[in-house]
Amino acid sequence: MSTGATQGPHSLAFRVMRLCKPSFHVDPPLRIDPFDLLAGEDFSDDPTSASLLRRHLSSAEGVDSDLSYRNRFLINHPTDPIGLSGLLLLPQSFGAIYLGETFCSYISVNNSSTSEVRDVTIKAEIQTERQRILLLDTSKSPVESIRTGGRYDFIVEHDVKELGAHTLVCSALYNDADGERKYLPQFFKFVVANPLSVRTKVRVVKETTFLEACIENHTKANLFMDQVDFEPAKQWTALRLHDPSSQHPPSSDLGGIIPNPPVIIRSGGGIHNYLYKLVPSADVSGQTKFQGSSILGKFQITWRTNLGEPGRLQTQQILGAPVSRKEINMRVVEVPTTIHLNRPFSASLNLTNQTDRQLGPFEVSLSQDESQMEKPVAINGLQKLMLPRLEAFGSSDFQLNLIASKLGVQKIGGITALDTREKKTYELVPEMEIFVESD
Repeated sequence: MSTGATQGPHSLAFRVMRLCKPSFHVDPPLRIDPFDLLAGEDFSDDPTSASLLRRHLSSAEGVDSDLSYRNRFLINHPTDPIGLSGLLLLPQSFGAIYLGETFCSYISVNNSSTSEVRDVTIKAEIQTERQRILLLDTSKSPVESIRTGGRYDFIVEHDVKELGAHTLVCSALYNDADGERKYLPQFFKFVVANPLSVRTKVRVVKETTFLEACIENHTKANLFMDQVDFEPAKQWTALRLHDPSSQHPPSSDLGGIIPNPPVIIRSGGGIHNYLYKLVPSADVSGQTKFQGSSILGKFQITWRTNLGEPGRLQTQQILGAPVSRKEINMRVVEVPTTIHLNRPFSASLNLTNQTDRQLGPFEVSLSQDESQMEKPVAINGLQKLMLPRLEAFGSSDFQLNLIASKLGVQKIGGITALDTREKKTYELVPEMEIFVESD
C-alpha cells in the first residue's frame, strides 16, 4: 500500500492498518541434546565417559540422554515436525487482497501539531476503475475537535467484487488553530488478485449434459471449500456426481474429527474437480420443455482460509451447446419379453408434442430410404398408420405391428411420423434393441 503526498503543512495525518486474522508462528524445529550446553561434542567419543555420564543422568534426573546422536532427529511426538510454537503472528505487511474477500481496515486520524483542530469532517471511499464507493462520511455529524496528540479512530469494511487496482481515499476537512479551513486528502493504493480460477468442460451424451468444473487455488494459503454449488438455469436440473472413493476417506483425514469435512484445495496451484449431471427440467404436467438457450447456469463458491476468514465468488453464466428444440418426440414404450423370428409382435409407442401449439395429424410409416433395404425389424401388414392431432404438450400412445426377420440382437428403427399439415418428418429416437429368438 502506498501513501500519496499532501501539499502544504497539515495538522492531521491518516494512518491505515489492515484488519485480518493473525497467522501461526512457525519455528522450524532444531532438535539438540541439552547436554551439548554443558559439554563439547567430543565428550561422547570416549565410550567409558559417555557410559558413566548416561547412567548418572538416568539415575539423577530420570532422562535417557542420547550422547551418540543416533536418535537426535527421531520424531517422538506427532507435533515435533510441525514447528508450531503456540504463538500467533500479527500481520507484518498489508498482504494480498483477493476477490470475494471482505476488506477491513482500521483508520486513525492523528493530530501531530501543537494546537487543537476543530469541526473535522472525515470521508473514506474505495475507488476502482468502474465506481467510487463511500465507506464513511461524517459531514452530517462532524468530529467536534481533535486535541494535540489525539486521534480519531474508525473501522471500514468493503466486500471486494472487482479485480485490479483499488484506491482507498481518506480525506479530512477541518479548521486549524488560525481558523483556516483546510482539506487533507490521502490515497492508499492496493491491487486485488484472483484467488481461484474455474475451468469448465461441457459434454453431451444423448439427452444428458455433463458439466465438469476444475477449481484451482492461486493463493498462498489452503482454501477450505464450504460450498461449491451449481445453480442451473430454469430449463435445467443439476445433480452433483460424487467419486465413490471419496465416501471412504482414510483414517488420517478430517472425517474422523469433523462430521462434514470441507474439501481442501492446497495453496499454490492445488486443484479439485467437480462433476454435475444436467437434465432438462420438467413442467407441472410432467412434459419436458426444450429451450433454445445455451445458458447452463452459474457457480456459487464459498470458502475459508486457515483461520476462518470467509470468501465468496459467483461465476459468470456458463454456456453450453444450444439445446435443440424438438417439437415431436417418438419413442418405444414397451415390447414383448419374447420375440420369435418371422412372427408378428405388437410394440407400444408414444408420440409427444413438446410445443405450445397443436400439431398433426400424423402418418406413421417406415422411412422410404430405409424401406428399400431389407430391415431386420419391419412393419407388418398395413404400412401406414394415421394418428389424430396432438394438443399443446399432449401425447398419444399407439400400437404398431412389427415383424423380425433376423436372429439375435436387433434394433427397432427407421420408423417416422409425418406431420401431414406442416410436411415435417420426425424419426424414432432413440432406437430400441430387442432380442429375436428362433422357433
